[in-house]
Amino acid sequence: MSMECTIDWGGPEGMLFVARTGSGHVATMDGAPDGGGHNLAPRPMEMLLAGTGGCAAYDVVLILKRGRHAISDCQVKLTAERAETDPKVFTKIHFAFQVTGKNLPAAAVERAVQLSHDKYCSASAMLAKTADITHSVTIIEA
Repeated sequence: MSMECTIDWGGPEGMLFVARTGSGHVATMDGAPDGGGHNLAPRPMEMLLAGTGGCAAYDVVLILKRGRHAISDCQVKLTAERAETDPKVFTKIHFAFQVTGKNLPAAAVERAVQLSHDKYCSASAMLAKTADITHSVTIIEA
């Protein structure tokens, strides 16, 4: 299975980049002013972190829905630390899941989060090569 993405630079007046994905979508990225950017869009590393959170949340929701659990909301907040020197890889990432639903069994929610981490989320599996990944789960009754 292959994927493709094309990144185009917005030109010499800044550090804006436009990504066109193989699925036909567009995302923009920019840099901070101290790096020549204009702060018009997320940083590339923020996009990487956001993609990882999206991958994990997708897994958790899908696993719970397939288990016929009455999930009504899912939020994951990622807090990351990066290395001090280049390449400034992620060294720690904490996933704080907040899952809302009706009579959600804590064991099922924890299992979904663990399955995402251990088996399904390719993004966090890659980042786990450099980062210590932890998670917490809060369940809210709808």
